Amino acid sequence: MPGLIGKKIGMTSVFSVDGKNVPCTVIEAGPCVVTQIKTVETDGYEAIQLGFRDKKEKNTTQPLKGHFQKAGVTPKAKLVEFKGFEKEYQLGDVISVDIIGEESFIDVIGTSKGKGFQGVVKRHGFGGVGGQTHGQHNRGRAPGSVGASSYPSRVFKGMRMAGRTGGDRVTVQNLRVLKVIPENNLLMVKGSVPGAIGSYLIIEM
Repeated sequence: MPGLIGKKIGMTSVFSVDGKNVPCTVIEAGPCVVTQIKTVETDGYEAIQLGFRDKKEKNTTQPLKGHFQKAGVTPKAKLVEFKGFEKEYQLGDVISVDIIGEESFIDVIGTSKGKGFQGVVKRHGFGGVGGQTHGQHNRGRAPGSVGASSYPSRVFKGMRMAGRTGGDRVTVQNLRVLKVIPENNLLMVKGSVPGAIGSYLIIEM
């Protein structure tokens, strides 16, 4: 599906027409530049590769320098492919936030914040074992039993246990676009989106 590359600016809130305070996320969406056009004849499928935000040439590898020179654009920091654009684009064309209309619905893809190694309460939402008045004093956040004894004499795969959490690719679907500010390439969507402030986002329509 068509879309844009963006960057998470932060969260704020706006008042709706009926006076409700609505939390929203501000996203810098585009402008994106067409860096490659893939066709069925050459690549086996149709897609458009978009680039977002300039990157220093000294930090760009030689193969990518040639890739950007072929497209006639400066090096870009983030490249993403999109399918389903109705309009035909050429190399070097700029796609801005104008293609997204207010009160429309979009999907936002990002990388969630990494939390490092966490226990089962934070990672899986466990409630803890027992209560504080039943003789135990240090098992409140423990996972409890993880398996049987003599049979099957092992822990089943997929058992929810402590470990690294966060840092996953997360898609939030059907976010309503509250406002589009084309002159600043800003997009305001209802609710929250995955990722830290300043992280890249993929916006699909």
